[in-house]
Amino acid sequence: MDAEEEISRRLALLRTEHRDLDAAISALGDLPQPDQLQIARLKKRKLRIKDEISLLGDTLIPDIIA
Repeated sequence: MDAEEEISRRLALLRTEHRDLDAAISALGDLPQPDQLQIARLKKRKLRIKDEISLLGDTLIPDIIA
């Protein structure tokens, strides 16, 4: 497996985890007394995953110098 395929596979896993975290945050927020600390932790993790997705995406798509 080459590096590009590995990055694509990792991106797919991260995107799935990002969607799952979004669903978990939403479900926790719908509770009568949501755990704000847990929600904050999940949001922070979701942001880290978003940053990693962005970074990996940038490695797959090279910059075009005009």
